[in-house]
Parts: sequence; C-alpha cells; structure tokens
Amino acid sequence: MKELVGECIQCGKEVFCLDGFLNGSVDDQQQLLCFECDGAEDMPKRVSP
Repeated sequence: MKELVGECIQCGKEVFCLDGFLNGSVDDQQQLLCFECDGAEDMPKRVSP
C-alpha cells in the first residue's frame, strides 16, 4: 500500500508511507523530510580523481 503523507520541507518532493513505513523522516520540529534531504548533511561530498 502506498499513501501520500506530504511534501519535503526542503525540496518539495512527495513523501509516502509504503506498507506502513514512512519513506522519509520527521525532524525535531515535526517537519517532514525526504531521505535525500535528511541525509544530505551527513554524507561526504563525492570527489572526482
């Protein structure tokens, strides 16, 4: 089952609930983030050789 939960507060991408699991995250202020925006700060930048 796929149900629209809302939009990411940073990029506007639709965030869904897939079979009971949120396909994103909620921050401390109870705002919805997609996984890409939520992990963007923690991921190292890719450097070309």
